[in-house]
Amino acid sequence: MAATPCLFIAMGLAAFFVPETYAVAVMSVDLGSEWMKIAIVSPGVPMEIALNKESKRKTPVTIAFRDGERTFGEDATTVAVRFPKNSYSYLLDLLGKKLDNPVVKLFQKSETQYSVEELVGMLLHQAQEFAQDSAGQAINDAVIIVPGFFNQAERSAMLQAADLAGLKVLQLMNDYTAVALNYGIFRRKDFNETVQYIMFYDMGATSTTATVVSYQLVKTKERGFVETNPQLSVLGVGYDRFLGGLEIQLQLRDYLGRKFNELKKTPNDVFKNPRALAKLFKEAGRLKNVLSANADHYAQVEGLLDDIDFRMQVTRETLEELNADLFERVKLPIEQALKASGLTMDVINQVILVGAGTRVPKVQEKLTEFVQIELGKNINTDEAAALGAAYKAADLSNGFKVKKFVTKDSVLFPIQVVFERDMEGTSTPKQVKRTLFGYTNPYPQKKLLTFNKHQDDFSFNVNYADLEHLPPIEIEALGSLNISSVQLTGVADALAKNQGPNIESKGIKVHFSMDESGILNLVNVELVLEKTVTDEELEESTLSKLGSTISKLFTGSDEKAEGASEEKPVSSDESGKEGEEQKTDGGEQPNKVDEEKVNTTKTGDKKPKVVVLKEPITAKEERQGVLPLGEGQLQDSLKKIETLNVFDQKKRRREVALNALESFVFDAQNKLHTDEYQKAATKDEVAQIKNTCSEVSDWLYDEGEDAPVELYDQKLSELRTLTGALYRRVRENQERPEALAVLHSMINSSTNFLAGARNVTAQATEGGMFTPVELDTLDRVIKETKEWKLKMEGEQAALTPTENPKLTVKLITEKMAVLDREVKYLVNKAKIWRPKKSKEDTKDSEPALNKTAGEEETVDEEGVVEEVLEGGEQEAEEVTTSTPPSTEEPEILALPPAEESVTQPQDHTTEQEHANEPSWLSSALIVCTIHLLFVLTPA
Repeated sequence: MAATPCLFIAMGLAAFFVPETYAVAVMSVDLGSEWMKIAIVSPGVPMEIALNKESKRKTPVTIAFRDGERTFGEDATTVAVRFPKNSYSYLLDLLGKKLDNPVVKLFQKSETQYSVEELVGMLLHQAQEFAQDSAGQAINDAVIIVPGFFNQAERSAMLQAADLAGLKVLQLMNDYTAVALNYGIFRRKDFNETVQYIMFYDMGATSTTATVVSYQLVKTKERGFVETNPQLSVLGVGYDRFLGGLEIQLQLRDYLGRKFNELKKTPNDVFKNPRALAKLFKEAGRLKNVLSANADHYAQVEGLLDDIDFRMQVTRETLEELNADLFERVKLPIEQALKASGLTMDVINQVILVGAGTRVPKVQEKLTEFVQIELGKNINTDEAAALGAAYKAADLSNGFKVKKFVTKDSVLFPIQVVFERDMEGTSTPKQVKRTLFGYTNPYPQKKLLTFNKHQDDFSFNVNYADLEHLPPIEIEALGSLNISSVQLTGVADALAKNQGPNIESKGIKVHFSMDESGILNLVNVELVLEKTVTDEELEESTLSKLGSTISKLFTGSDEKAEGASEEKPVSSDESGKEGEEQKTDGGEQPNKVDEEKVNTTKTGDKKPKVVVLKEPITAKEERQGVLPLGEGQLQDSLKKIETLNVFDQKKRRREVALNALESFVFDAQNKLHTDEYQKAATKDEVAQIKNTCSEVSDWLYDEGEDAPVELYDQKLSELRTLTGALYRRVRENQERPEALAVLHSMINSSTNFLAGARNVTAQATEGGMFTPVELDTLDRVIKETKEWKLKMEGEQAALTPTENPKLTVKLITEKMAVLDREVKYLVNKAKIWRPKKSKEDTKDSEPALNKTAGEEETVDEEGVVEEVLEGGEQEAEEVTTSTPPSTEEPEILALPPAEESVTQPQDHTTEQEHANEPSWLSSALIVCTIHLLFVLTPA
């Protein structure tokens, strides 16, 4: 019964995804501080978690380097315990940060030859390989999950890491948005026009986030028409960057270390030994998980320091006392989220737990005390984000059609533009600040700023704005508050180029956008002017453009002349704004064209019109914080990573070859002790195979350990050649009885079919279903097959088990194919056969069929309709169905029930020897094909 719900879940997921014919797989990566989860969507397979090489659903975010080898995940954590300085964990907390950041200072004791972006790129590449192994095809498109409190530098650094991994990033998605989407897609029917408020509380390894999300149905214009779709909107977010399971684990590690030092079993301090600390850290993590379900447990570390074992009992109460200050901070993110959203707990429908840290009983206790409602535990705390991002990846991909679910994220760090403006009567310029994206503003969104007072080149800065909603420690962790500096050049030249009595400047317009990934982009900068022209001038301009276009058709030139401005007529319904327009200069709004002057012309005079001129302005943007990699740096990083990837591929290739050789030797030695192989092998074969396997085994555990891959392949090929004849004999002896049983069943069914076919043909007055030649051919094939079978069975019975067989499965399947071909030909002919109709039936049926109300027919003296029917076979079938049923019903072939076919034998060889053989399934199912003839009745 347990399989039934799984089936319905799979069917439900499949309903969300409709793959296109050109569909390709996509993936999502939930790259956390401690664990990494990967989800995929591929054609025919809905959202699923990709397994790593250990067949686990999540992978430790750890990389280790040892003796020139690079390891990931579980292997890297093993190396980390023995060689802590050679491993790198919790890399997400370092991404996009400068060396003077307080978070980075915690990691500066180790020396590394790799940048954080390179290490994260390696992890993403490993995630890509896991996804490709699970999907069975190449995957390049991905949605990557990032913490919602990632700033602009950190998001840009993640994109750089993805470039190094060779991934095409469809979107960077905030972790809480991915979780909210996963929650919503399975509850589409629960949403309506009434807003529902859900809070998601996520405690991960290094951070904690509380998010207030609203769900409701909204009308959106998709694919050219209005649709009603569910929408989730992030209303408020609160977070603590330093509250998580890692802090609890570190507190427990330090407690265990102090207790060990108190034992005074060694003069050395455990806190000064990195390897001992790594062992305690690993044990503290295990102990933390166990104490979430048990009241007490023993901490045990073998050989902690100076070969001294450590063992002590730890209670849950002790754990809670050690982390009392941390548990008091549990409610703070909720308070921040409620304040940001402007809501209270009274309107929150549910608080849903996410993240492994929420499994700690004390955390749940503190949350329940604060929210005063039952905590929701109805989503997968580990995989919800990865699955939600996978759905978004399928939505963004061109290869899938998914049910629309609109997502609206919100700005966590407000952004402003800061510039200087000269003031009259003073030499000190005034600093002006204008908010570009306010706190909790939704995105993606576009903004337009207009500078209408500047007449010369100038610059401005893009900074983080008011951050009063953040505590000082979070502002410090944010790093530099300056995002970028922008220098505009060519302003004076553009104004001078467009001087005239009928031209008015509308200012310098700077276009910004915040994309779906939450990254701020400077789109373009332009000088906008309005020019008053008459109809004659407008027509002249239009004719000039038309002539230029015609000229380009012949010259092939489609490039705009250098410095040419773009003209755009102003229409009455044109807003001229993109998203929201901010007037940053603080001056008066630009004067519109004086309508009175335009309209105070004599009756019959042509009114002047206004066209818009746009002149591009050069903008040079310098990003602050961690600068993006230059072309040379990017190529160096790619070469460095590619070298490691090639090394890993060679290592895997060697491991596969070594494992194949070891497995073959072990399997061959075991087979020689079984009865089947002992009977089929000669004494010389047994001795030779045993000796060779023993030699190879000794060689593997001696000098063969460091042998090249080619030598492994060579020895494996020699062993296969040596054992090939014996393995074939055993396989033939195993599969021959089953194959003969299927052939025997086919002969019997074909014989009965032939008898029935002869009977039907003999009873037919004229135009029988089968011709005598066809039936004689089948009869001859059946007889030849019987004779061949008896002859070959006799010859095979005369052989000893150690001799190579004469009656092979391949020969049997060839005979099956011949018999199959002849019977299928007759079966297919029976399916399409129709009895011939007499002339009387044709005369009676055709006029009745073709005559309709209001139609006139031309009939000759014989009463035959002269109209020629179109449609060929289809019309002929319609005439046939109109024929009155005959009193003599055609006989149905009465064949005995088909004999049960035998299960397909298995091929135990490594390589397919006969790629073009008829398939066993096709041959064995001929009995079922013949059985279908029972229901075939002539029309």
